[in-house]
Amino acid sequence: MKRLVLMLIMSLGSLNIWATPVDINSANAEAIAAALNGIGLKKAQAIVAEREKNGAFKSAEDLDRVKGIGAKTIQKNKTDILIGGGVGTPAPASVPAQALPTAAQPTPAAPVAAPAPAAIKPAK
Repeated sequence: MKRLVLMLIMSLGSLNIWATPVDINSANAEAIAAALNGIGLKKAQAIVAEREKNGAFKSAEDLDRVKGIGAKTIQKNKTDILIGGGVGTPAPASVPAQALPTAAQPTPAAPVAAPAPAAIKPAK
């Protein structure tokens, strides 16, 4: 039983659960290193250098252009890699939540006219 729990903990430890997706076409090296599992600052700097030298990445698989990054690293980070249009162009997923209409954000109701006052009857 202990072995099973230990294996489960070790397998979850390799996942980057708290990672924030990163646009590899606009992020700096520090942001890339913080967001991607198995990518340290040196490899992140190499990603930025490759992007500046040869242009924007068109897919996550294009990261294999960077020495030291292979298919396994790309696969384990696939959900955290965003592909924006290029340097300075944010990925579509980076649009602030306030700008997106959602069911959770109520829409203002149209003003309702007050009912007309009832006629006042004289007292007897």
